[in-house]
Amino acid sequence: MSQHNEVGKIGEDLARKFLEEKGYKILEQNYRTRFAEIDLVAEKSEGFLEKSKLIFIEVRTKVGENFGTPEDTINKKKLFKVLQNAKSYTGFKNWQGACRIDAVCIVLNRDMSVSRLTHHENIIAG
Repeated sequence: MSQHNEVGKIGEDLARKFLEEKGYKILEQNYRTRFAEIDLVAEKSEGFLEKSKLIFIEVRTKVGENFGTPEDTINKKKLFKVLQNAKSYTGFKNWQGACRIDAVCIVLNRDMSVSRLTHHENIIAG
């Protein structure tokens, strides 16, 4: 496994644990569509009476921030791919409820410990 893939796997596992601790139910990890891969698919009830929401999570992980932040790697092209993946998934699963797209951005130290983990909710509004 390349260092890039290893860093990505560490980041996805950290994001999964973080989200589960916040009450998210992880339904899929590394779900492949014809467009690409969805890092995490989760379900979460927002309130007592609200139906659960399907949440697609893009995980971006970097070692250090010397050459930009993980947030910098989420561009329009990436967002379009994530949106296409989400549409494909909801169609395939016949999901009729609400959805949103989140990002979990992680910065690791050289020893792979967490320097920063930030959860951005609803990165594609509308």
